[in-house]
Amino acid sequence: MNWNWYPDVLQNRYARFDGRAHREEFWTFALVSLLITFGLSIVGGIAHLRILSTLYNLAVLVPSLALGARRLHDTGKSGWLQLIGLIPLIGWIVLIVFFAQPGQSGRNAYGDDPKTATPVPAPGPDAA
Repeated sequence: MNWNWYPDVLQNRYARFDGRAHREEFWTFALVSLLITFGLSIVGGIAHLRILSTLYNLAVLVPSLALGARRLHDTGKSGWLQLIGLIPLIGWIVLIVFFAQPGQSGRNAYGDDPKTATPVPAPGPDAA
């Protein structure tokens, strides 16, 4: 598992709804976000600051939606299908199935295959 996906989503792809994201990127971000939310809930409960996890979830709302859209694009579906999540229980089950599906190999309507595309290196500390 590449733990660099989490900061990469927040720093380089914060509100990018275009393109594609493969499963590892999506699920790594989801796992780290879940762990941070869980940790903040525990700390917030102890410190009587229950708002901590809510503030974190609001801060990552846009990148989470953007990543979800890119993940759906990788499977050849529209990012708007995330609205299915508004349907109680069934919507989330459907979304989890969609997010778990393998991406389409090769180029699709949303861009190049993220598994075979050459990654763009992050700017170094000397970048202007």
